[in-house]
Amino acid sequence: MKMSRFIAKRLFYSIFVLLGLSIIIFLMSRIFPGDPARTALGTLAPQWAVDKLREQLHLNDPIHVQYWIWLTNAFHGDLGMSLVTKRPVMKDIINFFPATFELVVFSIIISITISIVVGVTAGRHANSRFDNIVRIASYLGIAIPTFVWAIMSMFLFGYMWKMLPVLGRLSSGIVYPPRITGMITVDALLTGNFAAFFDVLKHMILPGSALAVGRIAQDTRLMRASIVENLRKDYIAAATSYGIPERVVMFKYLMKPSLIPVVSIMGLEISGAMAGSFIIEFIFNWPGFGKYGANAMLNKDLNAIIGSVMIVGIFFALINIVVDVIIAYLDPRIRMSMRSE
Repeated sequence: MKMSRFIAKRLFYSIFVLLGLSIIIFLMSRIFPGDPARTALGTLAPQWAVDKLREQLHLNDPIHVQYWIWLTNAFHGDLGMSLVTKRPVMKDIINFFPATFELVVFSIIISITISIVVGVTAGRHANSRFDNIVRIASYLGIAIPTFVWAIMSMFLFGYMWKMLPVLGRLSSGIVYPPRITGMITVDALLTGNFAAFFDVLKHMILPGSALAVGRIAQDTRLMRASIVENLRKDYIAAATSYGIPERVVMFKYLMKPSLIPVVSIMGLEISGAMAGSFIIEFIFNWPGFGKYGANAMLNKDLNAIIGSVMIVGIFFALINIVVDVIIAYLDPRIRMSMRSE
């Protein structure tokens, strides 16, 4: 099976997964307590206005009719109108998603770089003082919740030592670059606005690091364990006994199989970061997609809730496909099995 056929097959399966997700979240959004029409208009709105809005939202129709109307519109790129922002949900997602994606990518770069470097070093020097420190730090990183790291870093680096900004995406006085992608770092580089580029990088350090701490701890432990296990394999001993340079053994024979379990779990963690970013965005007042989705749930904004969850589901599906492709590259056994099909 060629790689293109493999990807097409996974994309085809993902369609059914997303359809199932849409059914589940649609049903859940309809059984939440409270009347979304009343919530949108407020307690002082007359009943006739509430009834009219319910009719516009098709809330009086049977649930399967409501779902079919939503699904038909969704296939045409219409996710409905937000009851909170009074704008199309798709327009809100296009507006808020780049900020969260930018933050998540920044945290991914931090977590991958640190976890691989530290995990490999700890694994190659197992049971050393450095390895013991890494294992203790990893336990702390996993045990302490993300919001605690966020508040601690905000207090220490933002208020106590005043080293980094803690709120928003840009400092006052910095001119926003023209919107091209919605990601300020990319837009700033494309337009040559380096002041905005470095300023937004400073603003991303604290929320991006807080978002990455748990992943760094988990991936470092996994990378360290994988290195230690593979160092005991016979093929590593054979390669070393043949006089192959240590650098070649490390990068050609040890790193690839050691990365397979780490890449697998990283895929889930990256997708989880997109879904769980709302905590960090609330703490650091980051105007992103996670905060938008959380506000939608708090205000029972039905269309915004379904749209937000579906975007996260699409992100999950795409990341899993990318992870499968990377693992197929790292593991020749998977490539051989694909060719034999």
